[in-house]
Order: sequence, then structure tokens, then C-alpha cells
Amino acid sequence: MSLPYAPRFAYYDGKLQSGSSTSSFQTIDPATAEPIAKIHTTTNGAIDAAIASAQKAFPAWSATPPIERARVLQRAAAILRSRNDELARIETSDTGKPFSETSTVDVVTGADVLEYFANMVGSGGMNGETIQLRPDAWVYATKNSLGVCAGIGAWNYPIQIALWKSAPCLAAGNCMVYKPSEFTPLHAQVLASIYAEAGVPPGVFNVVQGGGEVGAYLTKHPGIAKVSFTGQVSTGRKVAGSAAGEMKYVTMELGGKSACVILPDADLEQAVDGAMMANFFSTGQVCTNGTRVFIPEAIKANFEKLLLEKIKHIRAGDLHDPNTNFGPLVSKPHYEKVKQYIKHGIENDKATLLCGGVETPSWLASHSNKAYQNGYWVQPTVFTDCNDNMKIVKEEIFGPVMSILTYKTVDEVVARANNTDVGLAAGVFTKDLNLAHQVIAKLEAGITWVNTWGESPAEMSVGGWKMSGVGVENGTKGLEAWVRNKSTLVEMGGVVPTVFAKL
Repeated sequence: MSLPYAPRFAYYDGKLQSGSSTSSFQTIDPATAEPIAKIHTTTNGAIDAAIASAQKAFPAWSATPPIERARVLQRAAAILRSRNDELARIETSDTGKPFSETSTVDVVTGADVLEYFANMVGSGGMNGETIQLRPDAWVYATKNSLGVCAGIGAWNYPIQIALWKSAPCLAAGNCMVYKPSEFTPLHAQVLASIYAEAGVPPGVFNVVQGGGEVGAYLTKHPGIAKVSFTGQVSTGRKVAGSAAGEMKYVTMELGGKSACVILPDADLEQAVDGAMMANFFSTGQVCTNGTRVFIPEAIKANFEKLLLEKIKHIRAGDLHDPNTNFGPLVSKPHYEKVKQYIKHGIENDKATLLCGGVETPSWLASHSNKAYQNGYWVQPTVFTDCNDNMKIVKEEIFGPVMSILTYKTVDEVVARANNTDVGLAAGVFTKDLNLAHQVIAKLEAGITWVNTWGESPAEMSVGGWKMSGVGVENGTKGLEAWVRNKSTLVEMGGVVPTVFAKL
């Protein structure tokens, strides 16, 4: 059977490697559950070859002046933008996200980050510092490339995450072997070809394909200097433990159970819009989702009334219709997992189901594309009258499931918001900016928002606290994660200070 997309293979030495696999699997369109491409799993020998290709390319690429690397990466960013809609359609097929989202967010924000780091290294971002200790002695520190780095992508923002990892990596003079998620692998080969078209030398950006066993072999490999991983906490702990045992550098962007705190004076319209973005954008498959929505008791009824009105504006349907703003879940295993959480919320947690539930969305019966009835579609779901001990409140669901909790005092809500072992994100809605800053300062999370939710521009360094990660991505601090420091002390006095002088 002919599939919509060409087969995907490993990519290294500047070309596709069709002989790099002895097994394959199919990637699935989440909207219809139909296969769309055959993915060839990379063998261990081919992973070795990809790393060897990167090691061969590293000396010349790291020695290339930063301004020249910047020009190459800027060309890549321009190509990405010129092919935005084509790439967005691939992302829609692979992830199930509406084209209205992938065409305005996924490729765009990835290209922005690539351009940002290109501009940074092109304007002195790799410069070190000089310190005069005394008239005849000084110290200089330099930023040095790490070597060959592994990037392990996630399935919710495939090309964006690939660029968030590869942009600072390549800008800093490193080479990368990148493994996309086996659930959303289509973008990686295309990105590699775009880098090549822009002038990135062979071996600088490489791709391997497969599941967890490929990622495990890659991250454990002695030729890898750093591992950058995005995914769930349990997997991240294993990856970080493996990398740490080999003394590799790591960046971990993991999961969360973020608190969206509506303070008593908040603009209700703004608060509801923010809570919806924090729960239903990307069908709730966002690591920073604010799924614990804390509401003062006095405004709960009005908040819920307005929320139910606005949920009518969630439009599931044809993913290529510009009016569609809600898609299916990414895969069958994830679909089953999210439905189990919703069922648990109803039957075990005994939370009040405000809307949604486990039933098949009613619109599917009349949809023109009958194949959509086989897809991984769920309803946007809201539970209310929740408490902190419920499973749906404590555990990351990673789907369109909002939990509404009430509180009495600001001190109480801060304590409850912090009562979790993760700390990726948090947000506050209020008209009192002094209070907003006070509350934000007390929330134990690495990414925070005031009167908005979800925006993560290239200029903003992002990273989790607690079990939500290690290190940061993007912003000026994002480059530091891809370099190692060398400090040199120079003595010019003509004498070596010594305690071993003749008495």
C-alpha cells in the first residue's frame, strides 16, 4: 500500500542512509488512525556511524568563526520560513494538531529560536571575559564547544523542539545526533535536508530513528558529550541517570502539574481565556499546562458559567480547516491513558464533571470524513469541586482535562500550588501587579506568567524546578548549556610565586 509520505531513514554524513536499518514501523495519523509513513529503525551500528560522522565534522565546524556559522544558520531560518506551510502540514499529519496551530506556532517559533542563536553568536555571544588580577597578572576565560551532542525530541512539538535543541548546539560549534519521538518522526529528515541546503556541513546535524532502545544506546554512547532530552519525568530520570554516570552534560525539560492561580480581583474574562489556553491549546498536550486551576470560592460560579460559554468556541473537526482549533490526541496509547484518567476522575475521585467526559465526541457521527471516527478524539473536559488528593489533580494527564479547585486565602493557595514534586510552570491572574509579583516570587516553578499563559519567545530562558528538569533552554542563558568554560591565569612578573625558596 502506498503511504502519503516517503519512508524515513537515518541521516548522517550529509545524506540519507537507506542501509541503516533491519526493521521498521509505521507512523500513524492521529486524526484517522491510518498509517502515513514507514519509519526504518536505526541499528546500533548505524548509530555508531552517525556519531563517527559528527566526530569527523566537529573539528572544522567548531573552528569555523561564529559569524560564519551564524550566516549558515540564518539561511536555514529563512528556508524554514519560506517552507512554513509545507512543514506545518507535515506536523499536522504527524501530531494531529490543527493546521491553524502548526502554521502559526510550531515552525515559526522554531525558526525564531534558530535565528536568535545565530544572531547571538554572530554578535559576540561566544566571547569570553578578561580579568586583571594585578598589574602583572590576568585571567582570561573562553567558551568552548562541547563536541558531539545527543538531542532526544518529544512528540508534542516535534520540529520546534528539534530546533530548540539544534539551534544553540550548532551555533555554539557543536555537532548533533538527533532522535525524534517514534510517534512523530516525519520532521527530522526534512530538517536535516534544510540544514544541508543552508550550508551546514555533512556530519554536523544527523538523525537516527526509533524508539526508546535507540535513545538509550545513543545517550549511553561514549562519543556523546551532552544529552538534551524533552519528555516525561520518569523517562527523563532514567536518561539523566545514564548520562550522569558517564559524566555527560545534560539538559532536561520534563513534565509538570502547573498551577493557574486566579486571584480575587482578576478580570474574569482574562482569567477564563488564560485557563482555557492553559488546558486546551494543543489538545492539552503541553508540558507547561496549568491544569490545576485555583479559584477563590466567591467567584467560582461566575468563572464556571463563563468557562462553559467559552468552551463552545473550541472547534474540533477537519484539521486543515483554518477554523479548527482542537485536534485529536497524538497516539492510541496516549488516547487510552487520557480516557482512563477521565474515567478515574468520574468514578474514583468523584469530582464533579462540568463538561466533557469519556464518550465519543458527538460531532464525529456527522463528519464528512468517516475515517475520523477511528481517530484519537476526546472531548475537552472540566472537573470541578476537586481537592488536592485526587489522582486527576496530582498526576500529569497531558490531555485536555482541567481541574478546578477553590481556596480562601493567598497564603493557602501558594502553599497548595507548591505542594508537588514538579515545578515546571505557574501563572497568576490579577489586576494588582504588586500582588502578582509577590505571589510569583513564592511559586516554586521555573517558568511563570502574569495575566497570560503559554507564550515562550526565543528571548525567554525556560527550565523547570524540582523534578521538572535540569538547566534551561533559550534566552541568553540557553547558549551556556552548550559550551564549556576554560579559564587561564597568565603571570607576567617573571617570577613563579613559590613556597619552595631558599631560606
